[in-house]
Amino acid sequence: MSRKISLILLGAPGAGKGTQAEIISERYSIPAISTGAIIREAIASGSELGMKVQEYTNRGDLVPDEVVIDIIKERLSRPDCEGGFILDGFPRTVPQAEALDRLGVEITDVISIEVSDEAIMERMSGRRVCKACGSTFHVRYNPSPNGEYCRCGEPLSIRADDRPEVVESRLRVYHEQTEPLKAYYESKGKLKIVLGQEKLEDTTALTTAALEGID
Repeated sequence: MSRKISLILLGAPGAGKGTQAEIISERYSIPAISTGAIIREAIASGSELGMKVQEYTNRGDLVPDEVVIDIIKERLSRPDCEGGFILDGFPRTVPQAEALDRLGVEITDVISIEVSDEAIMERMSGRRVCKACGSTFHVRYNPSPNGEYCRCGEPLSIRADDRPEVVESRLRVYHEQTEPLKAYYESKGKLKIVLGQEKLEDTTALTTAALEGID
């Protein structure tokens, strides 16, 4: 593909957009920019902007839109974004999308990976991790051969953010705050819908087809 890709990936928590971002990044040699990662990077850099972010996170407050947008603006100005980029986790709200437009950032494609809430609940609440060696399993898709114990013999546990009540809360926030972005970008003729599949490679094939305009 010769055209420049400036992509926003949308999808509920657990829909698999982070994995697709990595695959697209490698396929087209463009950086996948995760909001969480660049906020952590800004804090670690010790820059004036990073110190401002640190003040909010130290208080347990959300980083305000204008600060997040400054961080995004700085990241998109780097040379590796000249040939395109993928935004994963930004914008989260319509006001953030409007701010991105005001910055003059041209978005060529918006792909929303659609997975039902029920499937996401099953995916996330079924994940198990080993705190000792870091191995991950899923009670349905990738069970440990040792049942509730890891291969290394340590007991498996559920991550705090995979607990059903936490997943429900995150899904509710997504539907209220982020899902309206679909209508925003549809009105601009940029939205493409991909139905998430059980197999990763099937979702990847559909995402690639959407990006390359293959019916």
